[in-house]
Amino acid sequence: MERTKCLALVGGGALIGSLSTFFLLKLLQTQKRGVRRNYTENGTTELNGFEGRTISGKKSDKVVSDDLLKDEIVSEHLSRNIQFFGFESQQKVSASYVVVVGLGGVGSHAASMLLRTGIGKLLLVDFDQVSLSSLNRHAVATRADVGTSKAQCLKEHFLSIFPECQIDAKVLLYDSSTEEEILSGNPDYVLDCIDNIDTKVALLAACVRRGLKVISATGAGARADPTRIRIADLRESTNDPLSRSVRHRLKKEYGIEGGITVVFSLEKPKVKLLPFKAPSGEEENPSDYQVVPGFRVRIIPVLGTIPAIFGQIMASYTLTNLAGLQVQTEPIVNFDMDHYHILHQRLIEHEETLYGTSMQVQVDVEEVMYITKELWHGRSAREQHVKDVGRGMWRSINELMLVRWDSTKPASVSNLILLKFKEVDEHESRTLDDIKEKEPEFYSRVIAVLKRAENDFGL
Repeated sequence: MERTKCLALVGGGALIGSLSTFFLLKLLQTQKRGVRRNYTENGTTELNGFEGRTISGKKSDKVVSDDLLKDEIVSEHLSRNIQFFGFESQQKVSASYVVVVGLGGVGSHAASMLLRTGIGKLLLVDFDQVSLSSLNRHAVATRADVGTSKAQCLKEHFLSIFPECQIDAKVLLYDSSTEEEILSGNPDYVLDCIDNIDTKVALLAACVRRGLKVISATGAGARADPTRIRIADLRESTNDPLSRSVRHRLKKEYGIEGGITVVFSLEKPKVKLLPFKAPSGEEENPSDYQVVPGFRVRIIPVLGTIPAIFGQIMASYTLTNLAGLQVQTEPIVNFDMDHYHILHQRLIEHEETLYGTSMQVQVDVEEVMYITKELWHGRSAREQHVKDVGRGMWRSINELMLVRWDSTKPASVSNLILLKFKEVDEHESRTLDDIKEKEPEFYSRVIAVLKRAENDFGL
């Protein structure tokens, strides 16, 4: 009898669950059809041609309504985000306007996650079309999309995922003549997912000139190790030919040396560009076949997972910034354990010389690594921006040491700063009150960093 009751209850629950799911899906399908019908009735889709087209359809200059998250379907769609960010922070995300330029393997994945996370307004820009060979890395394209513009392809798929987003798609090549059309409207973030250096440099320079927040993807092709992908300032990007060229061009042509966030890989490319062969099968000059001057026609071998991860990282970085969530990215510090042992030994020897004992040293080698890497990013506390990268950072260890910030407190994880040898004597001859009075910005910055150590270690 009890077994029969139990089975009846389980069966009844399953029936109720199935019915509720059925009616919810019917409601969603009705809304989806309404969106599609509105899209086709209110404008035609213009295709092809990088001379500049706007894909008509759902378009508005008004950012998404503040009441959007009160919609039951939308709030359920974004429920995990709301739980993660908090309601007010998700509102910031949903009120944001983001421009994505370049919609290939990197850009399509970045745009897709921005959409799925509830960005209120998106501008999608690319002059190119979906090809069969791009299906190994594109976020949403199918074989049915081959031959259509990448911008149109994304917009059509996106309208079935989050139709409440205000999506504008432009079949455009970024250059000085299209800058205003692409960057006007005061976007909250610009994602540079372009793989051509001329266009990339021009876009980044324009964003800096306009004061727009921008994050840029460097070379994702010919790589295979996802654990070596990093986010850092352009100054710190190493082992990547594209970022090296971008750094050189930005400095030479625009006087820009840094201040641009980039996603890059520390991994050296695994393979090279494939030789260009004409229809005859013979190798020829690739530039003879360029549709657009300056754009490569040779093929970069790509493992599709890597550009996808690049795009996901760009989206995550952008979303957390828009939501106001503080995320400490891993610093690019090229030290090994031998370097941290050296710093630890220097600290002990300095304590013995200055105080006659090392008994007040309360850190081990692993904590020295945390202090050096996580807190001070492998450089002097007096350097706000990186100067040495790669081998240069390895050499810099020869002139760095850890010293107490406050000489009256032990050499603990929350009271050690990294300085150059030549800076140590001056620091130890001054009082904290003197530093606070004469260098308030430096004082506040150090206090904030040491406070982070207290929080991380629960002190």
